[in-house]
Amino acid sequence: MPVRFTILGSGSGGNCAYLETDQTRLLIDAGFSARQIRLRLAALGRSPETLHGILLTHEHTDHVQGLAVLCAQLQIPIYCNRLTRDAVEQALDCKLDCRLFQTGAAFDLGDVHVESFAVPHDAQDPVGFLLRTDAGNIGFLTDLGHATRLVLERVRPAHVLVLETNHDVRLLQDDPRRPWSVKQRILSRHGHLSNDAAAEVVSQILSADLRHLYLGHLSRDCNRPELAHRTVAGRVQALGATHVRVEVTAQDRVGPTLELGACAQPLPAA
Repeated sequence: MPVRFTILGSGSGGNCAYLETDQTRLLIDAGFSARQIRLRLAALGRSPETLHGILLTHEHTDHVQGLAVLCAQLQIPIYCNRLTRDAVEQALDCKLDCRLFQTGAAFDLGDVHVESFAVPHDAQDPVGFLLRTDAGNIGFLTDLGHATRLVLERVRPAHVLVLETNHDVRLLQDDPRRPWSVKQRILSRHGHLSNDAAAEVVSQILSADLRHLYLGHLSRDCNRPELAHRTVAGRVQALGATHVRVEVTAQDRVGPTLELGACAQPLPAA
């Protein structure tokens, strides 16, 4: 059976991805309601009952919204660090079945080898992931204000990378609905990556191994899919990396499933 990877949705209002291997079925974050997660998995012919675990990057609502209901119903184990667990349990006012790891640690979840690493973001102990499978490596790099040397080193082996393109700097600066203090937080070194900052990350980690680049966590108000794609794909093209496919994720719909393996071709959404 091939390894299958699907972005169930990504944006400033919710983030969740699904990974399926021969032995293991995982969610990476659970930032939609339990009902939405069930509906989006059903579009793939899957259900939460078959999940082996949920990996958490950090405690913000757009990454944990569905946890309380999902886990109360199904007792799905959650993999996170201690500070994230404490923050999530306090925010959701519930106890969760958490399997704790130390930030920077690696562990196996079935046939998936999970590597965690610290990212600079305004959360308690946020992490990124590199998920190693027999068919390829999948990196998660969202919710960070800048890419440290450690971050770049950890995601460089990725064949597939989910990369934050949260905002266009000009759209954010001109946004009349956000106070200046919020804009400063987003633009800070512990905020979120802009389109230009993401393009710079790509230029620093680009390799012959990277094949699929998903642009994620777009702001509803301060970015546009075409702006994110133009900025990052333009940099990829300028670097001559014709082997890299750049796609923008969506908040309101399930993305196409990517089959990793010899061909690693995307499949249409069910």
